[in-house]
Order: sequence, then C-alpha cells, then structure tokens
Amino acid sequence: MKPIKSLEGKKVAIIGLGLSQVDYAIGLQNGRTWDEAWCINSAAGTYGCDRLFMMDPASRFFDSNDAGRQTSVMTRVLTEGKYPVYTCELDKRVPKAVLYPLEEVCNATSCAYFNNTVAYTLAFALYNKVAQVDLFGIDFSYKENMHLAEAGRACVEFWISKLMENNVIVGVSNRSTILDCNVPAPERLYGYHRLAKPLVAIPNEGKWIIGNYEEINEKLAKQGLKINEDAAPPEPYKG
Repeated sequence: MKPIKSLEGKKVAIIGLGLSQVDYAIGLQNGRTWDEAWCINSAAGTYGCDRLFMMDPASRFFDSNDAGRQTSVMTRVLTEGKYPVYTCELDKRVPKAVLYPLEEVCNATSCAYFNNTVAYTLAFALYNKVAQVDLFGIDFSYKENMHLAEAGRACVEFWISKLMENNVIVGVSNRSTILDCNVPAPERLYGYHRLAKPLVAIPNEGKWIIGNYEEINEKLAKQGLKINEDAAPPEPYKG
C-alpha cells in the first residue's frame, strides 16, 4: 500500500477507549473540527469515524469472548462499518477489512516497535504525512487509580516522539497521562518547577513558549488567548 495522498497535511483526531475520550466529544460540541477521525477498536461504536484500527485478528471478537464487554460492539461495527478497518488478517466477516501496510510502514519509519494498536495508528499517521494528530482516550494509566495501568504507554510515547521529530503537531488531552499532560503546567519541567516562579512550556501553533506561567498568560491575554488547562489538546485557544 502506497501512502494515501489525500491524508498528507491533514489534521486527524485519534480516539481511544480511555476516560479522556470525553474531550473529543467536548471539542465537537464546541465547534472543533478535524479532517478525519480515526477510532481504536470499539470507540467506533460511539463516535463516527473515517478509519478504524483493530490490529487483533477479527476472530478474537467473532470466535471468542476474550475481549469481554467489547465483543458485541466490535462484531457490530466490524460487520456494519462503512470505513476501512486496518488489521493484521483479512476475514470474510469484515467487509471493509484492509491489511495494515506493515512492511511499508516499518521501512518508511525505520522501526518495527509495535506493542499496541495505538502505536500502529500513530505510525500510520507518520507514514501518510499528516500534519497534526490530536489524541483522545489514549490514557494507559490514571492518577486516581494507581493500581490500574495498561501496557503500551512507552511505545505510544516513542511514536509520538517520532511524529514530533518529523514536524507533526501532536495534541494530547489534558486528562491523559501521556506526556504527563495531566500534570499542571507549572509542575511539568523538572527542576524549574522548584523555582519561586516556575517556568512552563506551552505549545502554540507548532512552537513552544517558555516562561513564567503568569507572564505567559498575560501575554496571551493581549492576543485574546489563554492557556488551556481544562480540555484537550493542551494548547492556547480562543477564549
């Protein structure tokens, strides 16, 4: 599979099953738009999507109950969905199944580090030269429950780094632990957080503003902007 030309330069929302998926809904309700929405597994049962990424064999959902409560939702969206379903194996029960371009992606990105579906999705975005990805419901761990954590966070953050190195803008929900985005801005820069006036790093239009939290807020306010600490992605936005 060659890169999809129509995706080059596009802005994509990727929606997973973590709690921060709510910020995608909030974004839509407040007029945010994306060129495409890509869902991870049963997130497609709630949100309209343009592409679904399901890197397990379809048999996991059709022939077993290994996915638990996701099973009934997945069998429905895999059967009825009108969008491409990227997966590791074709199955007649999934009419829109498409083999994930594994060899092409690995060679184009010089990497084959994939231990979860989100990582494959981010690599697909890099392979297709999208301009921006905003992540919702990609959480992996929760500060409210230190006993609950999913494997894969390191792999996802690795691919986020590769996207950033290739000048792809990456937004993450402020409710997510990915990139420590759920940590208050004045506490994210180790060392600087101990200063009397902690420094913060705030993304704005693909660049970083570094400075004192209050001073940056004052500067942004003059432009009709403010630091967004309540919804995702974590970036200044029109008030």
